[in-house]
Amino acid sequence: MNTQNNYVAIMAGGIGSRFWPESRAAHPKQFLDLLGTGKSLIQWTYNRFRNICPPENIYFITNEQYIQTLKGQIPGIADANILSEPSRKNTAPCAAYFAHKMMALNPDANIILSPADHLIMDEATFEATALDALEFVSRHKALLTMGIKPSRPDTGYGYIQYDTENELDKAYKVKTFTEKPSLELARTFLKSGDFLWNSGLFVWNVKTIMDALAQFLPEMNEVFMQAKGAYNTPEESKTIAKLYPHCTNISIDYGIMEKARNVYVIPSYFGWCDLGTWESAYENSSKDYLGNAVIGSNVMIIDASECMIKAPNEKLVVLQGLEQFIVVDTTDVLLICERSREQQIKEYVAEVKRNKGEKFL
Repeated sequence: MNTQNNYVAIMAGGIGSRFWPESRAAHPKQFLDLLGTGKSLIQWTYNRFRNICPPENIYFITNEQYIQTLKGQIPGIADANILSEPSRKNTAPCAAYFAHKMMALNPDANIILSPADHLIMDEATFEATALDALEFVSRHKALLTMGIKPSRPDTGYGYIQYDTENELDKAYKVKTFTEKPSLELARTFLKSGDFLWNSGLFVWNVKTIMDALAQFLPEMNEVFMQAKGAYNTPEESKTIAKLYPHCTNISIDYGIMEKARNVYVIPSYFGWCDLGTWESAYENSSKDYLGNAVIGSNVMIIDASECMIKAPNEKLVVLQGLEQFIVVDTTDVLLICERSREQQIKEYVAEVKRNKGEKFL
């Protein structure tokens, strides 16, 4: 397969408020080393795609306030490979912007649209699956997603039901999408055997996604049509800055994938995790003999168990008597929260904003 036609767009514009106080508006989670590996999530994501297409075919879509941070973390990245998103409008405008840009650059482009903050344990299997997916969309007029075989009835993920009988080049036709189900429903999905987690990794040929945009998001498509002569020229970012506010705030899942008929999924097994919460960080970190996940070289545990602890290396933290807590210490904020209540961190952030303004966000 000619990898010259393979392109990757890494979406890196989110705030990651569920990782507060580590993740802040000025320096969000995709630029953080949340697991103490020595690399940020966006650096892991970039490296993962380097064998799938030439480095010059890897693009980043990010908020304009993060461009300097991005350049600092991905040395040598060309300005032309950074798409500035003037405002946060969810994933459909990202997909539409990149599709229009690619249509002007290479009408044979096969595209992977990827989040910047996922954890993938088995990179060799991921690479093979991604190349299979790109091969599939180059030969079939299909919108493809990589679905993850569920290991538990998780209510935090979207689910994809697929036709398990009829395989087409390692892919299967999608029947339904279900957003974060109840625990009871998630258990039913797991038992039935024909549901996968929606990974948020999308693959398509540029012509296929352009047709889908015209059919399902015609108004948004029109917005980006207005920039036709500006793509891949010095006028692009100025033109997009004017047009972007006219886009609806909508996800690509809801805007296109749940409506289109030509949607396929490749069942995937590459150790995937949507690193979205402190609980997912806990699950994917190594633990001590009491089940504590500790990131920070000066943390002393005295009779504490099953805690997620993150602290600066230069700070001594002594922990006693806590069980199943999240403890995150930064220079100006200390969070101590029960692990079972971590879904409420977003609410705590809203409360901080109401009482203390933007200073600690």
